[in-house]
Amino acid sequence: MAAPVRLSVQEQFGQIDIYVFDQILRGNIAPGMRVLDAGCGYGRNLVHLLREGCEIFALDGDVNGVEHVRQLSASLGRNLPAENFQTGVIEKMPFAGGFADVVLCNSVLHFARDEKHFYAMMEELWRVLRPGGMLFCRLGSRIGMDFEPVGNNRYVVGDGSHWFLVDEEMLMQWTEEKNAVLVDPLKTTIVQDYRCMTTWVLRKRKS
Repeated sequence: MAAPVRLSVQEQFGQIDIYVFDQILRGNIAPGMRVLDAGCGYGRNLVHLLREGCEIFALDGDVNGVEHVRQLSASLGRNLPAENFQTGVIEKMPFAGGFADVVLCNSVLHFARDEKHFYAMMEELWRVLRPGGMLFCRLGSRIGMDFEPVGNNRYVVGDGSHWFLVDEEMLMQWTEEKNAVLVDPLKTTIVQDYRCMTTWVLRKRKS
């Protein structure tokens, strides 16, 4: 009998975000769940989830990124429908309401053009999440550092880019308005003289 193939950590998890990994370790993202990665890029957070049998859906504005995720899925032996992988924008997603157990939105929301665009994306992320499901967001913020404002809630971050940056009040107000449950307290990582990245994880109440 052949010995089972042992994968390296890199092969099993890819370049997964450490805060997504934390949710997996705690059982909040588990095999068999229906997971939507909104702003999937090239699928850095999906390698392990595909391997573990999650039903993956992915959306991104970059057609090359979406095609890469589709091919990644196929390479791992998953026969997921082509329509699971869509090119589009988060504020107008082609998915049914309440269909996902978990919605990931990692390092995307700080590219909002203004407050209206930010909240439009948030409404869509919330719409596609089922009652009892979990929304994971990791986004740029002003929690812990000051940045030069350039208007419309956009600020200059360390590399000169203009990001839409939230603060704690904005996040907590939206959480309260949706009657959502914070899965964790807000967690912010400060990258010296460059940026702040906040992890915001919510659960949609069942009723």
